[in-house]
Amino acid sequence: MAEITGDQRVQSEVLEGLATAVNHRQWFVELAVPYLGDNPIEIGSGLGDYASAWAAYAPRITATEADPDRLIQLKERLSDHPGVEVRQMLLPHHERGDYSAAVSYNVLEHIDDHVGALRSMRDLVRPGGAVVIIVPAFQFAMSPADIATGHVRRYTKKTLAAAMTEAGLTVERIHYANALGLIGYFMATKVFRLMPKEGPMVKVYDTLVLPVTKAAEQRVRPPFGQSVFAVARVEGRALC
Repeated sequence: MAEITGDQRVQSEVLEGLATAVNHRQWFVELAVPYLGDNPIEIGSGLGDYASAWAAYAPRITATEADPDRLIQLKERLSDHPGVEVRQMLLPHHERGDYSAAVSYNVLEHIDDHVGALRSMRDLVRPGGAVVIIVPAFQFAMSPADIATGHVRRYTKKTLAAAMTEAGLTVERIHYANALGLIGYFMATKVFRLMPKEGPMVKVYDTLVLPVTKAAEQRVRPPFGQSVFAVARVEGRALC
């Protein structure tokens, strides 16, 4: 049975803190843009930072959230975006849809049945559309912050690709992102046992380090990163 994992208060605090990392968010916004199509759905929109940005690239977009309290905040945040529909959604489920893409950033790691969740995303997307995923990378970086926010795993390219393939998706692109971010995250959350939140460290990294990291990784894909980015295609409707 699907359920919401982790401390929702802590999750909201982390989301609010990371909302200040505007360069990081813009980088990850841009990664998904080529795959959105005309009517994408975002799974796990949180406070709506990505959905509000993607609304500029698609005539219609659906933002979803599982947590009832954050759903209220999400509706308020996106109320002035006429092309955005907001609804509650918890994966896995058995709903079918005709969306051009399903995008889910930093959600899959919260779900025990992650293959079932990926199948649910697949079934929301029309044939030829994309499922676009970002998840945290490398199990050795699992920290108290991960546990507090409800992470049940972290990924490598291999494990994410295997889950997507098992879910009936065809992996088109997969790579690590934000190599220096992994080092910083490991030191902050695993060594010093801090929570990711707004503060001088986040601001300095986002302002000074992130732009350099982004520029370098646009030229050469790193062998590791804080996140795994993946795009998979929906080849056709599953029978069950």
